Amino acid sequence: MNKKIITALVALVIALPTTATAASKNNISNKSAQIPTIAILDTAIDTSLPIFKDKIIYEACVVQWSSCPNGLSVMEGPGSATLKTEWLSKNGFDHGTQMSSLAVATNPNINIVFVKIIGTNINGLRQAAGEPTVYNALEWVIQNKNKFNIQAVSMSQGHHNLVTGSDYCPKTPVTESKIETLKSMDVGVFFPTGNTRDYSRIDWPACIPSAIAIGATMPTQTVAIYSNYDPKLTDFFAQGTTQAVTVGGKTINVAGTSSATVIAATSWATIKAHKPQLNYNQIYDLIAKTSINTSSSRVTSGKLINLNGALNG
Repeated sequence: MNKKIITALVALVIALPTTATAASKNNISNKSAQIPTIAILDTAIDTSLPIFKDKIIYEACVVQWSSCPNGLSVMEGPGSATLKTEWLSKNGFDHGTQMSSLAVATNPNINIVFVKIIGTNINGLRQAAGEPTVYNALEWVIQNKNKFNIQAVSMSQGHHNLVTGSDYCPKTPVTESKIETLKSMDVGVFFPTGNTRDYSRIDWPACIPSAIAIGATMPTQTVAIYSNYDPKLTDFFAQGTTQAVTVGGKTINVAGTSSATVIAATSWATIKAHKPQLNYNQIYDLIAKTSINTSSSRVTSGKLINLNGALNG
């Protein structure tokens, strides 16, 4: 595959004002469903925040460098996905905390398995991450799916313009095989389309056909101008411009397909928990059938996930 993937998997979060949160739109009862679990693959997480109390049921670290807290490339258990306090809020490592807060906002009953996928050097700087990071983290989820009852995977990282030409999506058979395996286990694997205002190409790995590619909308339910789009490969949209809780417990405005991806994945896990008899294709079709039409001046027809509609559908 293109060597550029080895240099960076970029998570983009654009600060914009907002008027609504995901939680305000969902009134989810846990009385008739098992507690859903989502695997969030991201930078790191501030586990000390009260909003995560009893929500982070497991931590892991799967990186390409020997930079997990134990000095190895793999670590499991408490402390695996955290960093020194002075590092957590710098160099994008606060991204994982923000994304996890959106999962809880979307469904306050959610359980989270957090997998740290971005390494840290001795100065607290991000280390490069490439395709092995993705497929090794997905393999970890495969091996632990039943142990933690994982129903969806959210990875809010991606890379754009890796291959030129009309067939722009890199051929990455190992990653594709991991996604297919999870799909056979009824686990939805969600990636962002990206935030570069490209209306003909989306990021890798969202462009992999077996992945679920998520674009972003504004609180007005129109497609966000920053959201990349490919009419053949974009599956759904979710709200990308919203509020999140960051390191230290501060609420901030965020916008991006990263946010939309974790909201979409949490919605999938919630639907699966409430309708455990449904298989992968049935959940996908239910989301499609109950979605709300969304569009913009550049995107003529998109499907905005309607969680309440799917739960009642």
